[in-house]
Amino acid sequence: MSLSRRGFLQAGLAVGGGLAVGVFPDVAVAAPNLASFMPSAFLRITADDLIHFVVARVEMGQGTTTMHAQLLAEELEVDPATMVIELAPNDRRFDNPAMNMQLTGGSTSTAVSWNPYREAGALARELLISAASKTWGVPRSECIARGGAIVHAPTKRELRYGALAELAASMSAPRVEPKKKDFKVIGQPVPRVDAHLKVTGQAQFGIDVQVPGAKVAVLVRSPVPGGTVDSFDDTEAKKLGGVAHVVKVSRGVAVVGDTYFHARRAAAALQVKWNDGPLANFDSASFAKTQLEAVRGEGGKRVKNVGDAPAQVKRASTVIEAEYAAPFLAHAPMEPQNATAWVRDDAVEVWAPTQGPMMAAEQIARHFGVPQTSVTVHQTFLGGGFGRRIAQDYILEAVEVSKAIRGPVKLVWSREDDMRHSPYRPAAMHRVRGALDASGNPLAWHHRVATQSILSSVLPDFVGGALPGGLHWLHGVVTSLGASAIGTRDPTSFEGIDSLPYELPHLAVDFVPVEPGVPVMFWRSVGHSHTAFATESFIDELAHAAKKDPFEFRRGLLMKQHRHRWVLELAAEKIGWTTPPPEGVGRGIAVHKSFESYTAAAVEVRVQDDAIKVERVVIAVDCGRVVNPDLVKAQLESAVIFGLSATLKQRITFAQGRVQQSNFHDYPPLRLNETPRIETFIRENEAEPTGVGEPGVPVIAPAVANAVFALTGKRHRSLPLGVS
Repeated sequence: MSLSRRGFLQAGLAVGGGLAVGVFPDVAVAAPNLASFMPSAFLRITADDLIHFVVARVEMGQGTTTMHAQLLAEELEVDPATMVIELAPNDRRFDNPAMNMQLTGGSTSTAVSWNPYREAGALARELLISAASKTWGVPRSECIARGGAIVHAPTKRELRYGALAELAASMSAPRVEPKKKDFKVIGQPVPRVDAHLKVTGQAQFGIDVQVPGAKVAVLVRSPVPGGTVDSFDDTEAKKLGGVAHVVKVSRGVAVVGDTYFHARRAAAALQVKWNDGPLANFDSASFAKTQLEAVRGEGGKRVKNVGDAPAQVKRASTVIEAEYAAPFLAHAPMEPQNATAWVRDDAVEVWAPTQGPMMAAEQIARHFGVPQTSVTVHQTFLGGGFGRRIAQDYILEAVEVSKAIRGPVKLVWSREDDMRHSPYRPAAMHRVRGALDASGNPLAWHHRVATQSILSSVLPDFVGGALPGGLHWLHGVVTSLGASAIGTRDPTSFEGIDSLPYELPHLAVDFVPVEPGVPVMFWRSVGHSHTAFATESFIDELAHAAKKDPFEFRRGLLMKQHRHRWVLELAAEKIGWTTPPPEGVGRGIAVHKSFESYTAAAVEVRVQDDAIKVERVVIAVDCGRVVNPDLVKAQLESAVIFGLSATLKQRITFAQGRVQQSNFHDYPPLRLNETPRIETFIRENEAEPTGVGEPGVPVIAPAVANAVFALTGKRHRSLPLGVS
């Protein structure tokens, strides 16, 4: 992104003297009074010599805070650890340009911040140099930035940034380009700049928020998604001490107490009769049969067509068929959902761990009929997100309770609430038919996938989050038009299949929407989480049918796809693919592109009494230029553990509309003693940086399944592997 193509750089005078710099799309803003402007800026340098930077993409453990600091520090010639962290409030000037709304997701944080933050830092540096040049009456060329000061090279004089801030803010802005090479901070394993705040307990997560006078609420919800209250009896609940209110709200009955203990205890004493609603008889096992019938049928939408795959499969002599199943999955972040809200006569104030602050503000305004300008969302750190906190349901609940009791309230979900009342990763069913020619080369691939459309489910909220202020009357119209267009062609349902990298003369991809009404949401790696399981398992099945090595088979089909091939070769090399595995060990491999990054995994497994033990995972990534290799490695390691948990252990099942899992005892994450040796490798290049938060997840399940087959000859086609 260049200054001429996107964004104006802005500088304004701070309260008490200071320099404010930000990058905004298509708008230039003057700021004679920093106090009214600064929540929207990326960077603030104050007269007390502090450098404040705003984290535009939310921090949920993935390291965006450190990445943002490094990009600015590179241009400002300072140590990132010396900068002051500020979290972005709800403000359209912090919109994610990849999504046209203020949202953190899609592994876009580094990609969309790469240019704006460096440009902001570069402009600030040049304005400070201009101020120093004017102060000393020397040429700009003799002034350099170093360690938070401008130094006059010939005389070694220096002025701190804080001393120059007021004058720098009055200087005319030069045209400046950020560095293209010779990086000092970018590319380095800089320690996390938020680590000290977290280990000392100073970092404020949503659940840490304390608003004076606030009560604590828990919500008793229908055991069936979409169910409603018929009636309730709060007699016994109100007899218990510390109970302030019991009120009916949209999604159930809220019990408000002096503390969480008081509210939770009273909630257990509440008697509620429910109307279970349309999902009263929903059963996930029956739904899987419905999906299977759908992929075996003829319906759906052809979303990719090269050649004539169905015809080629029909007349081929060697045809391989397989069906793959993936269950509903919960996000299960470590910090359960929570939000603190205070509804006043003229304003609504919220403190919450959300991936979309402006989405929250818009939905509050729309649902409660208040001006969006009167809604303030204070961003906190997030104890995990994985897509779950794109949904704003827990925030709307808190606001509704606050409005009902006419005071501030912190709403807290229990782990059981989170497991049973959240939106889920959709279940998916795949049917793949492939044909080989006489030489064992893939000739045709016909892929059908039946699942829910996530975009159809979230469209109303995304439309609201994207519409400019004052145009919310268009919400219903845009939602209605968009739903019909998206429902049959939602790319999150088949992503990765329609862009198969392998050389295939004939490819057909059909999407069959199956909509049971279960609430769904983006889950870490979204559709890629199940499409890669199907595609990378099936390419392995083709290799076996062709009697070819799975790695060499893939490699031969990727000669034109260099970045896929690079990471595939790197993973194979590091695991020692060409040497025999240890006795009793099977090896598997997979490669996949998602969120513009390329990832491959090679794994080693043992199987005893049908129990799968993953002993070693080698994972390689090409995500373009790397801002911080330690953050990339941490995300890959996290993806391996997250992916293995879903591969081996996790699923959400329904019976009579009720979620059967409730906590980590029956929705278990991988435990420390089960975690394999994880080795991470980065294939660096100078391409623009791309995502790392999600791309490590999709390759894990197929790599493990392929390794189990290599060892046992048994092909697992349903997740979690080996669980009946």
